Amino acid sequence: MFIGVISDTHGVFSKEFRDFLEPCDVIWHAGDFGGGMTTAAEIAAFKPLMGVYGNCDNQDLRFDNPLYRYFECEGKTVLMTHIGGYPGRYDRYALQLIERYRPDIFVCGHSHILKVMPDKKRNMLVINPGAAGLQGFHLVRTALRFHIDDGEIHDMEVFNLPRE
Repeated sequence: MFIGVISDTHGVFSKEFRDFLEPCDVIWHAGDFGGGMTTAAEIAAFKPLMGVYGNCDNQDLRFDNPLYRYFECEGKTVLMTHIGGYPGRYDRYALQLIERYRPDIFVCGHSHILKVMPDKKRNMLVINPGAAGLQGFHLVRTALRFHIDDGEIHDMEVFNLPRE
């Protein structure tokens, strides 16, 4: 399966991101869609969407996108929530979820900083795709795509777009 991962769109899903994500089978969105239901609906009309809500998302969006998701994808278990952190600096609630579910992959957003790193203590890959939108302090807009086949993650690619 070909996965696209974005976060922190804050109401912007631009053509450059659609082009990068076009070959993907599904998009995982790690919260802060922005734009009410409009941005989420735009992404869902483009590709199947698996999302969670972020701290900036309204109540309407939260009906379809929960605080966190735990699911299986091609032999890997995935935990996704908006505010997460990274090894040694997890958000308290995120750490409770990690300890409860013990996923193979932990996906989060919020920081607007792209990070992909192993948590060796928990034998887990931590993924934060950075920010795809324009709101925030980041200088580069980012997204990720990768394959998961038979329990293996491979061919991860980073998309960078200078923020104007």
